[in-house]
Amino acid sequence: MGEPNNNDNAMVHDSEIVDGNAVINGNGMVHGSEMIHGSEMVHGDEMIHGDEMIQGTEMIHGNEMVQVNDLIHGNELVQVNDMVNGDEMAHGNELINAEMTPQTTSRRRRKKSLVWEHFTIENMPGGSSRACCNLCKQTFAYSSGSKIAGTSHLKRHITLGSCPVMKDQDRKLALPPPGGPGTDNDGEGAVERPSKRRYRYTGYANATFDQERSFSYLAKMIILHDYPLHIVQQPAFTTLIESLQPRFRVVDVETMEGEVYAVFQKAKENLLQAFSTMPGRISLTIGLWTTSQTLGYVSLAGQFIDSEWKVHQRMLNFMMVSSPHSENALSEAISSSLSEWNMKDRLFTITLDSDCSSHDIYSANLRDHLSNKNNLMLKGQLFVVRCYAHIMNVVAQDVIASIHGVIYNIRESIKFIKASPSREERFAEIALHLEIPSTKTLCLDVTTQWNTTYLMLLAALDYKQAFATLETCDDNYNEAPSAEDWKKVEATCNYLKLLYDSAHSIMAATNPTANIFFHEAWKIQLELANGTEHEDPIFSSTAKDMHERFDKYWKDCSLVLAVAVVMDPRFKMKLVEFSYSKIYGAEAGKYVKVVNDSLHELYKEYVAQPLPLTPAYVEQGEANSVVVNANATQGNPPSTSDGLLDFDMYLSEIQSSQPAKCELEQYLEESLTPRIPEFDILNWWKLNTLKFPTLSKMARDILAIPMSIVSSGSSIFSAGTGNRMLDDYRSSLRPEIVEALVCAKDWLQYSPAPTEAPGSAMVKAEEAS
Repeated sequence: MGEPNNNDNAMVHDSEIVDGNAVINGNGMVHGSEMIHGSEMVHGDEMIHGDEMIQGTEMIHGNEMVQVNDLIHGNELVQVNDMVNGDEMAHGNELINAEMTPQTTSRRRRKKSLVWEHFTIENMPGGSSRACCNLCKQTFAYSSGSKIAGTSHLKRHITLGSCPVMKDQDRKLALPPPGGPGTDNDGEGAVERPSKRRYRYTGYANATFDQERSFSYLAKMIILHDYPLHIVQQPAFTTLIESLQPRFRVVDVETMEGEVYAVFQKAKENLLQAFSTMPGRISLTIGLWTTSQTLGYVSLAGQFIDSEWKVHQRMLNFMMVSSPHSENALSEAISSSLSEWNMKDRLFTITLDSDCSSHDIYSANLRDHLSNKNNLMLKGQLFVVRCYAHIMNVVAQDVIASIHGVIYNIRESIKFIKASPSREERFAEIALHLEIPSTKTLCLDVTTQWNTTYLMLLAALDYKQAFATLETCDDNYNEAPSAEDWKKVEATCNYLKLLYDSAHSIMAATNPTANIFFHEAWKIQLELANGTEHEDPIFSSTAKDMHERFDKYWKDCSLVLAVAVVMDPRFKMKLVEFSYSKIYGAEAGKYVKVVNDSLHELYKEYVAQPLPLTPAYVEQGEANSVVVNANATQGNPPSTSDGLLDFDMYLSEIQSSQPAKCELEQYLEESLTPRIPEFDILNWWKLNTLKFPTLSKMARDILAIPMSIVSSGSSIFSAGTGNRMLDDYRSSLRPEIVEALVCAKDWLQYSPAPTEAPGSAMVKAEEAS
C-alpha cells in the first residue's frame, strides 16, 4: 500500500466523498474490481448510479457528470490522474491509500464546455467519434480524424427543447409537487430537481429575477401597447405570468397606476435634460380632444431642430381643460406647459387644426393672450399656423359631400357586382365586349378616408359604360349613375387628384421640414383659381367650392409658407417671385415685397435679440469668435514691414466706406444650390452654420415649424377634420394618469433599447466558447 498523498491524486475521508449522498461510507468495501454500495455498483469501467449508467471513460458521481480524469470531491470538481488499486479497502474513518499507476497516454486538455454534462463521446470505427445525449441517446457528429465539429449543435439540442426527455422533465417540473408547494424530495413521488448547472443553457431561465425590473417592464408594455391598467387583474394574464415566473408578484390596479406614473416622471426628467441643451426655439402643435363625459383635453407637442440639425417632435402635455374651444383656456394651457418645460422665452409658432370659419377670430384672440406673456417674433405674424393636412381633408370631404347621392349609387353598384361570382363574371364580360382598356379593380371605399373614396370613384369612372350596359341587361340592377352624374364624378376626381398627389408628396418626405409645403400649396391655389374659370359649369362650380375653402388657408398661411421656402438654398426668393407672378399676375410685386420685408424684419430681430447660449452654442460661438478675431487681425495693418503698408491702409478705407452686407443679403444674392434628388436641407445649413451664424439660427427655427399636425410616417388621409374623441376607458381615468399614458407612450419610443437581462450575457459567452 502506498503512502498517503495530500495532493489531488489522494483519496479523502469518507465524509468528504459524495456518491449520491456518499460514495464510500465506513461500511463501503472494494472487492476486486467491483464495489457494491447500496444501490450502486461499479463493474470494470462501468458505474451504475440508481437508474443511470455511463459507459466508456465517463462517470456520474452523485448528480454530477465527470469527464475522463474528473472526479467530484464533496461539492467540488477535482482532477485525478490515477486509478484506485482494487486491492485496497476502506475501513471506518481511515484514509484510503491508493496505489497510483501513471497514465500511458498524453494528457488531453480538459473539456470546459458545460455541454459535456449532457453528452458522452463515443468512438466510432474509422477513427471518428460521435456525441451521444445522455438522456435521449441521440447521437451527433463530433469529430472525424483531427477535425472537430464543435458544440453549437449540441447546445441547440439542449437549449431549444429538442431533447424529448428533457422536454418531458421540464413539463413535469412545471406541475406542483404531490406534497404541495413546500414539498421537496422527501415526499414520495416528489419530482427530483435537476442540477442547477443544466439551466445555464436555457438563457433567461438562469437569469437573476428582479421584481422591480420586471414590474417596470410591465408598466412600459401597458403604456406602449395601450393595454388597460386592469389587465393585471385579468385571470388569463395572471395565469400566464405565474407560468413564466411564479415569483413575480402580480399587483393591483392602483399599484400599477403608481408604476406607470413613475415611468412617466422618469422619462419627463430625461426630456427636460434634453431640452436644456436645445439651441433654438420650439414650435407647438395643438390638438383638441373631447370625451363622452363632455370633458375636454388639449394635447401639446413640441417640434424643434437640435444642435446636430435633426428634427424632433415630442409630446409635452395632455391636460384636461374646462373649455378647450375657449382662447383663454387654451392660452392658459400653453403658458402652463411652457413654464413647466422652462421654455417661456422660446415659443416660436403654434399650429392648430381648428375649423376655417372661426380660425381668424380664434387665432387673433389667442395671439393677443399669449403676446402679453411671451415675446412673439415678427409681432406674431407667423405665430398661428393652420394645419395643412387638416385643410386638405376639409376641402376633400366637402367636395365629396357635394355629390353624396352619386357616390351612394356607385357604392351600391359595386356591392351589387361583388355580391356573387356570376355577377362579377358577367360584368367582366361586358367590359371586355365594350373593349374598356382599364386595369383598375372596382372596390368599396372606407368612408372616413377620402383617398379611398377618390380611388373608388376613379376606378368606377373607367367602367361607366359597363354600368349602363349592365342596367339594360339585368332587371335586378337599377343603380347606374346618369351621364350628368358621371360628369360630376369626373370633375370631382380631377380636382381631388391635386390633393391626393400633394398628400403623397408630403408623406414621402423623410423629414417634412416647413420648406416643402410651399411647393404643394401654391400649385393647388393656382389650379383651383384657374379651375373657377373652366368652360364647363360643372367643373367650374366644383373648383369654386374647393377654392373658396383653400383660398382662406392660403391667405392665412402664405407668408409663413413663403418665408420657409426662402430658407431653401435651391429656391430662395426666386420661387416666391415665380409662383406669385402666376397667382397674382400684375399685382405680384406687392405680395413679393411683403415676404421680403418680413424676412428682413425677422432677421433684424434675431440680430438684436439672440437667445441665451446653450452649452452646445457656447462652443460654437467660441469657434465663431476665433474666426472673427482672425479676420479682424487680418484686416488691421500688420506690424511686419513687407512693403505693403499703404495697400493695407487702402483696403481699410474701402471697407469703411462700403458697409458690409448682412448675412441675409449675402445669402439671397448667392447663386442657387443645384436641385438634386438627394439634397438634404438640414445638412446644408449644418455645413454653413459658421458662414451664416445668425441666419442659421433663424433658419433652424423656421424649418422646424410644423405645417401639419400629422407626424412623419402617419397617413394624412386619416387625420380628422374635427375634435378627436377619447375612448370611454381613458375618459374614466384620472387626468394625471391619462397624461402619463399618452405622453410616456410618445417618449418611450425614443428611449434607448433596454439592457440585457442578467444571465443573458453569460449564455452568450458560453455559446461563444
